[in-house]
Amino acid sequence: MRVQCVICDKIEELNDDTLQAKRLRNRPIHTHMCDECYERIAERTKERIATGSFRFYRSSRRIEDDF
Repeated sequence: MRVQCVICDKIEELNDDTLQAKRLRNRPIHTHMCDECYERIAERTKERIATGSFRFYRSSRRIEDDF
């Protein structure tokens, strides 16, 4: 299966038997990012988290045990 990265428009080949290929076939809303773009976004996100001014909204519940 040929897929295109949504950020850099690089065309890659995915094995048809993988879970990611199945998700892309069955749900067109899912998008593909190449490994370089995925790693670059992960590094930049970690840098922003390390600054301390980045708010990371991961869960919907509030944890107030630290106070």
